[in-house]
Amino acid sequence: MAKDKKRGLFSWLGLGQKDRAKDDDIDQQVEAQQTVTEEKTAPEQAAPVQEAEVARVEAPNPEAFAEEIVSVTGHAAEQQAQHDTAAPEVIEPATVEPEHETLPQQEEVAVTEPTPDEWLPEEDATTQEGALSDEELEALALAAGNDAEVDAPVEEQATNDAPVEEVVPAAAPEQEKPTKEGFFARLKRSLVKTKENLGSGFIGLFRGKKIDDDLFEELEEQLLIADVGVETTRKIITSLTESASRKQLRDAEALYGLLKEEMSDILAKVDAPLNIEGKTPFVILMVGVNGVGKTTTIGKLARQFEQQGKTVMLAAGDTFRAAAVEQLQVWGQRNNIPVIAQHTGADSASVIFDAIQAAKSRGVDVLIADTAGRLQNKAHLMEELKKIVRVMKKLDVDAPHEVMLTIDASTGQNAISQTKLFHEAVGLTGITLTKLDGTAKGGVIFSVADQFGIPIRYIGVGERIEDLRPFNADDFIEALFARED
Repeated sequence: MAKDKKRGLFSWLGLGQKDRAKDDDIDQQVEAQQTVTEEKTAPEQAAPVQEAEVARVEAPNPEAFAEEIVSVTGHAAEQQAQHDTAAPEVIEPATVEPEHETLPQQEEVAVTEPTPDEWLPEEDATTQEGALSDEELEALALAAGNDAEVDAPVEEQATNDAPVEEVVPAAAPEQEKPTKEGFFARLKRSLVKTKENLGSGFIGLFRGKKIDDDLFEELEEQLLIADVGVETTRKIITSLTESASRKQLRDAEALYGLLKEEMSDILAKVDAPLNIEGKTPFVILMVGVNGVGKTTTIGKLARQFEQQGKTVMLAAGDTFRAAAVEQLQVWGQRNNIPVIAQHTGADSASVIFDAIQAAKSRGVDVLIADTAGRLQNKAHLMEELKKIVRVMKKLDVDAPHEVMLTIDASTGQNAISQTKLFHEAVGLTGITLTKLDGTAKGGVIFSVADQFGIPIRYIGVGERIEDLRPFNADDFIEALFARED
């Protein structure tokens, strides 16, 4: 401002034309730098010029006033042009600031207050980059969003289709396996624990040894560990000793074959499948202790009879255990089989009585009656079981046509006591041995068969419906003595 005032004073006197030109150039450079720094400098620079113009207009010298008018007019035109060109540059930072705020990297540069010389090139670069990046980013964002929306369903569909193509072929071969081979393989697998003490487990006992008293003592110990029972073990050892002395066997491996034949003969006596023909309805009464799998066995038997083309009905005679009726009803719903039931706590004999009447009226082929689990040493519970049999005989003298005892194979020698007391109470006609796949005490089947001679109808070697199979002595012995080469 001091320079503007000084220039106005010389122009009043009419002196220093050349100095005035130099001063004009200097003023133009200074004004250009001041206009770039801040927006506030524009009003401050315009004020001195207006004061100088007012001072020149009020000058009394006409000649100097004329010359001053010419110079001031040219200088004012140049200043006006510079102001017009500089004003957008000052306004641009205000428009660029939102772009600096949207970009995280440029936001820090905007906060630092740089010098006027440094700010100007950064402003130009920023405005150019900001303008280009804004358009490019919008285009790239739209393109990336469309690609992601198009590719995502394709990838999901590919991942969803891949497992379907892998699972379907894997499940088909299992369904196409032959039933006999599949069951024999499952039987061998289920008897793995029992084979550790019986059957193929004897190979290591006999291999490379001579037939002597020590060998028979080891064999006797092994049979007792497998729960074959004391009496049955003595019979087996006595028979093998006589055969060995009579045939004069030279090595123990030949004795292994005789042991297989001896145990096969024990099971052959009880190999008698259940025959349900000739009676309508054929009544099966299921008995046993708690937790041996009576209700589950009933559901599997009902399914198998239904597959044979028989009409089946179930009687929920277990009115004591919680949810026993509901469990049997679920099996009935699965197989589409009617279930005769009453409320919990009702008389079991009355439930079974109603079931026999309903089965006769509907012409049902097979009626399976469930009963509550009871310990064989509880006299009053065994009397209740006898009452059920008496009530059934009022409607059918031959009923029940099958009294089937369910035994848990893991029970061990307690199965002998169960079989004895239940047989004395109601007269057993068949046995189902369950859970053979989960125990190493499967030798109890030889003890039960040898002492009582009651037919073994079914064996359970798994949880599936087809894992409850009719007992076959030859298949059982072959699976038990099968060598794992």
